Amino acid sequence: MAGKVWLVGAGPSDAGLMTVKGKQVLEQAEVVVYDALVGLGILGMIPKEAEQIDVGKRSGHHTMKQEDISQLLVKKALEGKRVVRLKGGDPFLFGRGGEEMELLKEHGITCEVVPGVTSAISVPAYNGIPVTHRDFSSSLHIITAHKRKGEPLDIDFESLVKMKGTLVFLMGVTALEDICIGLINAGMKEDTPAAILQQGTTARQRKVVATVSTLKEKAKKENIQSPAVILVGAVCALAEKLAWYEDMELSGKRIVITRPRHLISGMAAKLREKGAEVLEVPAVSIVPSTDESSFQKALEKLSEYTVLAFTSPSGVQVFFRQLRLAGMDIRRLSHLKIAALGKGTARELEERGIFVDYMPKVYDAASLGKLLCQKCSAEDIIFLPRAANGNPELVEEAVKSGAKVVELPIYDTLYEREQLINLTWEIKQGAIDYAVFTSASTVKSFAELVESCVYDKVQAVCIGKKTEEAAKSYGMKTFVSKEATMESVIEKLEELAASGKQKG
Repeated sequence: MAGKVWLVGAGPSDAGLMTVKGKQVLEQAEVVVYDALVGLGILGMIPKEAEQIDVGKRSGHHTMKQEDISQLLVKKALEGKRVVRLKGGDPFLFGRGGEEMELLKEHGITCEVVPGVTSAISVPAYNGIPVTHRDFSSSLHIITAHKRKGEPLDIDFESLVKMKGTLVFLMGVTALEDICIGLINAGMKEDTPAAILQQGTTARQRKVVATVSTLKEKAKKENIQSPAVILVGAVCALAEKLAWYEDMELSGKRIVITRPRHLISGMAAKLREKGAEVLEVPAVSIVPSTDESSFQKALEKLSEYTVLAFTSPSGVQVFFRQLRLAGMDIRRLSHLKIAALGKGTARELEERGIFVDYMPKVYDAASLGKLLCQKCSAEDIIFLPRAANGNPELVEEAVKSGAKVVELPIYDTLYEREQLINLTWEIKQGAIDYAVFTSASTVKSFAELVESCVYDKVQAVCIGKKTEEAAKSYGMKTFVSKEATMESVIEKLEELAASGKQKG
């Protein structure tokens, strides 16, 4: 039975501009065929279980010819797979989606189009340029400026000049001089505002605003490279007046997050709200223990315990999952005092209707152990369901009270290997500003993802001293949040970004 193909527009690069439907379809894909212009943040959304095929077309090099890409889509669909053709921008705007769909239809394959946000509108918007404005322009014209080597541009410049609207040229960096000369020769005034916008909607976006007669020279001086959008029209004069992206707290910062996969999205969303470009790299994954008999035996003794302690949100999630599978609910915990290592863990408990009794002021294992030592006596039995490789300091401190600690490994922390994002290359290019670490295990996993030659180039923002120690052991430059909370980590990033802007 034939599968189905979705032609999905990934937008201009910013992961936040991926449509809700596009994200939903991508998450269910079995095969993803993606282009070079798909943003790194969106590549991070591709399911790791899916077959991932790079067919990216880059300047001077095509990974795969267009005809072969279309045939590939047919082949994978006929295998009965759910295939996502992931394209930068919109699949039907100079994306050759129509050609691909024609062949799919010829083979009787079901297709669906998920439109994407086009760079022709979004990139100017991120640079403070509205493509239409009542006082300047009432029409918009989008033109592909791609041309074969040695051949002239096939553009009717005279018609474009007569329409007096905003002109947006895509794929036109190498043809910039031809575009400007063509417009001037067709009658456009030489002082008409013009702009070239590089890597729009990313942390590395740059803009050069000039006139149609000076744009080529200024772009060359600023070393503007592809990918870039060329704009011509009176609206370009508004670029500085309406600039907004640069005013956001974390604008211009590309940040890597290395939390476990199921915890990563919340923090990523908060960082994006402040203007950061976020690369989600799930450095570790949480795998519940398969030893259900030990968990069942521990649950049978719940009535004997006096304190239930959690050290992470993951521990809370796994514990209550197992509790539900055992046919029990929170009423079985009513006699227990509840302890949590920090605010994130406490928040996870609150979502289940449980407020913590004990939480240390410093959010680390040793501090929780010391607090339990103060609160407990020899009559207490502390039940500690947590990771298999949990910090021993917690137990060492807690037992000093004479209390007994029943420690149960309920999940393992496994290291993941990111395939689509070449972090070593990105760090070498200076394209990563900060890496956020929430535990020593995420530092170790990150270190395994990249080559050792770039360790000293990583600026690590750490959630606590133990995490910082791990980062320092690899030679990373470290910064520590005041508190072991996501909010405090974000504050530290804002502080660092502000300091950098002042120096700049």
